[in-house]
Amino acid sequence: MKFNVILTPAEEGGFVVSVPALEGCVTEGATEKEALKNAKEAIICYLEGLEKVNQIKSKPKAIIKEIEVHV
Repeated sequence: MKFNVILTPAEEGGFVVSVPALEGCVTEGATEKEALKNAKEAIICYLEGLEKVNQIKSKPKAIIKEIEVHV
């Protein structure tokens, strides 16, 4: 799965990274490399959080299937 990220130089140095496809998914890093590494971790945590929310909201007898979509 691929995501576009936006790196913005921070006033105090380093970079702020946002993920437009995942509302509120933002992180930072001292260097571009560190910021991108942190963005990968933030995306994983965001998606894991969504999975947990979906499990809580799903009905006990619901069948959950995963599908992959290529855009």
